[in-house]
Amino acid sequence: MTEPKFDMHPKASPEIIEERQALAEYVCRELRRAGFPVYRRDLSGDPHRQPGVDVHVTPFVDGGVYANWSTEAELRDAALDLFAQGIDYSNPPPIVRHHNTVVHLMQAALLGILTSAGFEVEEPDSHGHGTMVRVTGRRT
Repeated sequence: MTEPKFDMHPKASPEIIEERQALAEYVCRELRRAGFPVYRRDLSGDPHRQPGVDVHVTPFVDGGVYANWSTEAELRDAALDLFAQGIDYSNPPPIVRHHNTVVHLMQAALLGILTSAGFEVEEPDSHGHGTMVRVTGRRT
């Protein structure tokens, strides 16, 4: 019997990763200056989501620097528990609507604030990256 083969995404070079790490630190600095709680789960290895902005670097060639808003666990868990039980997507419960609204409004805020701070940003594909913000560069 042969071992199954998994297609792993190719990793970026160490130089690209280093550039992304530096960009992520600039992003963190600017978001903190704007008053956001910011953390780097990719560096800490902490599996638990804190409320605030998780700025992280993905190591793949097609990866980059991402910023993702997390609500307080009380709101997030209540919404996710209902979602996991199955909901009517055309008329979700109020807590699920509220959670989704908060996350989408914060994504819009992050896009605007990072653009104002001189970063090149985009809204990535929501199927692969949810409501994250992708930072593609920094204007000089």
